Amino acid sequence: MKAAFYERNKTIRIGDCTPVDPGPNQVQIHVSHCGICGTDLHIFHGNMDHRVASSQIIGHEMSGTITAVGSGVEGWAIGDRVTVRPLDYCGECPACKAGHSHICMKLKFIGIDSPGAMQGTWTVPAHTLHRLPPNLTLEQGALIEPIAVAAHDVRLGELKAGEYAVVQGGGPIGLLVALVAQLEGARVLVTEVNPFRIALARELGLTVVNPLETDVVELVNNETGGAGADVVFEVSGSAAGAELMTKLPRTRGRIVIVAIFAKPPQIDLFRFFWRELRLCGARVYEPEDFEKAIEMAASGKLPLDRVISKVLPLESLQEGFHELEGGGEVMKILMRCS
Repeated sequence: MKAAFYERNKTIRIGDCTPVDPGPNQVQIHVSHCGICGTDLHIFHGNMDHRVASSQIIGHEMSGTITAVGSGVEGWAIGDRVTVRPLDYCGECPACKAGHSHICMKLKFIGIDSPGAMQGTWTVPAHTLHRLPPNLTLEQGALIEPIAVAAHDVRLGELKAGEYAVVQGGGPIGLLVALVAQLEGARVLVTEVNPFRIALARELGLTVVNPLETDVVELVNNETGGAGADVVFEVSGSAAGAELMTKLPRTRGRIVIVAIFAKPPQIDLFRFFWRELRLCGARVYEPEDFEKAIEMAASGKLPLDRVISKVLPLESLQEGFHELEGGGEVMKILMRCS
């Protein structure tokens, strides 16, 4: 079986990998597809070498079929189509005991802190599994993880139907946040600078502006009768985004931080005081977000096939990384792992 090994220095090696038999409470999955995400790109650039071992298999946005079941596993059988919520938590720390195992203080993210999905077969804990409905293709199933990120962000933003939301950043996660928010009945504005992403988002029915060309504060105020946005989702991870996000919300509006900032940004705290704003961090997802993502994907109301720009063989992973870091006409790239 083949696997993609991260060898550091922006190098991916495709080589042979021995399948791992499932132990107690584990399953083995025949991996169908795995997406490249922003975290994988950070790994490729060497920004996570303190966590990712050399010659480690990466990847976590996946779909596949169970091929073997370990002892103690109930409710799953060979042939079940699944995706994985790649969080391995301790269950004993204060966060876990408080019911927040997704932000466990000793959390291991599978595909970062341990071997990931870009291989022919993958062995994972059974508690990470979510069942894929028959009307979803395995290509579409590989999008459930990023949709779950978006569902978590929207849920933590407490977004309600009829509210006005601004999504700063129209990459894969920003686009999905906007689509999920729109599906929940919100009015949505996306800010993005990449021409391809702007065009795609507009084709998918979203309102998009380039913040370098449009006064976003003036536009939002005009759209809301001077009140401001109910929720702002900051997904750009840029200094400009951090500066703009405090200028957009209404009195007692909410800001949800989705992006991971490479450096701590400067934030206008006076604006938080003046308008009694609320700031919320949103990290990964919880089981209910995966189930919500599967429900929305199965409904056919999300344009999943349009979000997928390319499907490449695993042997072309290095090419996929180079294409993504070029920032061109690409949204989501999936790798065909089998």
